[in-house]
Amino acid sequence: MIFSRRKTEAKRLDQASIGALYDKHAPWLLAVCLRYTGNREDAEDVLHNGFMKIIHSIDSFNDQHTGSLEAWMRKIMVNTALNYIRDHKKEKMFTVLDPRLENFRESEDTDDFGGCDLTKDQLMGLVCELPSGYRTVFNLYVMEDYTHKEIGELLGISENTSKSQLSKARNLLRKRLLEYQSSKNYEKAESNR
Repeated sequence: MIFSRRKTEAKRLDQASIGALYDKHAPWLLAVCLRYTGNREDAEDVLHNGFMKIIHSIDSFNDQHTGSLEAWMRKIMVNTALNYIRDHKKEKMFTVLDPRLENFRESEDTDDFGGCDLTKDQLMGLVCELPSGYRTVFNLYVMEDYTHKEIGELLGISENTSKSQLSKARNLLRKRLLEYQSSKNYEKAESNR
């Protein structure tokens, strides 16, 4: 175990322990960062900044936190990603990328993404392509289980804006999944000729 249960030993992480902690957790933490930033370069910046926060505040985890180390690290990465987005994004975060999406309506059932043969990486790629505001709200709501009220407080938006952004994100993902499925069906039909 990287940390001893005894506080005096846990307060001093040596380089080997830091390396082991990073090696074990960096891949999945990078995936968390990538979901928020949408590109690898920004995700790596967030990972670096967030991991520095983890190392510098590990004492508070050992002294005060009762949950899992992974949940604590995820929360730090999400907050670091949100701060990064606020500080580095030049475009307005909550906008509609394509006005045609306003008229695109499918069923309100949120589980109708099934039926596509997308891999997890392809689906995450679609999430990463969402406009920043959509992607951020989608990740906070779907992946992190925040409520719209909590999202609003985190991002400084209204609860209704959070709901709207989530709805638009789902509609855009649904549209892209339908487009993907249509192209796969077309390719299959062409190969059968």
